[in-house]
Amino acid sequence: MRFLRCADSGLLVELDDLDAVQALHAALSDAPPEGVVDLVPAARTLLLQLDPRRADVAAIEAAVRAVEPRRSVGGDGALVEVPVVYDGADLAEVAALTGLTEREVVDRHTSAEWTVAFGGFAPGFGYLAGGPPELVVPRRSESRTKVPPGSVGLAGAFSGIYPRESPGGWQLIGRTDLEVWRVDRDPPALLRPGVRVRFQEVR
Repeated sequence: MRFLRCADSGLLVELDDLDAVQALHAALSDAPPEGVVDLVPAARTLLLQLDPRRADVAAIEAAVRAVEPRRSVGGDGALVEVPVVYDGADLAEVAALTGLTEREVVDRHTSAEWTVAFGGFAPGFGYLAGGPPELVVPRRSESRTKVPPGSVGLAGAFSGIYPRESPGGWQLIGRTDLEVWRVDRDPPALLRPGVRVRFQEVR
C-alpha cells in the first residue's frame, strides 16, 4: 500500500490488484474517515477525494492503514439488466481466442453476474468484473477509430459498454440500446461502482 498526495484535495492509494482495491473500497464506503468526501476506485488504485477544510491527511492515512478490508463478493448495489444483440464484429474472433463456439461465448457472457469495478475511459464507461475466466481475451491488436455507442465488448478480464461513439480496442461481441450515460439523468451514469449487471440476449 502506497500513498500519493494529489494537491490538497486528494490522496491516491496504490494497491496490489483489483481485489485489494475492491476490498478497501468496500470497507471505506462503510465508514469513510473524517474529511473524505468521495472514493474513486480504479484497477490498482483508490482515490480518496478530500475536503481540504476538514481533512487531516496524516490521520486519514493512518485510518486507511488500520482499516480491515472487507472482501466484496460481487457487488451489493442495484441490479441492471442489459439487453444485448450478440452480433458483434469480433464475436468469431473471441470464440477462436477462447476455444469456445460463438454460442458458448454468448452463454458464458449472459450466465454471469458482473459487477462494475470502476469507471473510466469515457464518462459512463464501467469496467465490469466478475465474469467467467474463459472469457478473458486480449484487446484487439489494432484499435478501431470509431466504435458505435452501445457496443458491448471484452478486454482482459473485463466487459464493458461504450456509452458513446469513440475509438476503442475492445473485442466487440454485441450491442445494446440501453443508454448507460445520460446527462439529464441523476446520476448520469447507469453503471457505477458496485452496480451488478446481467446481460440478456435479445434477437
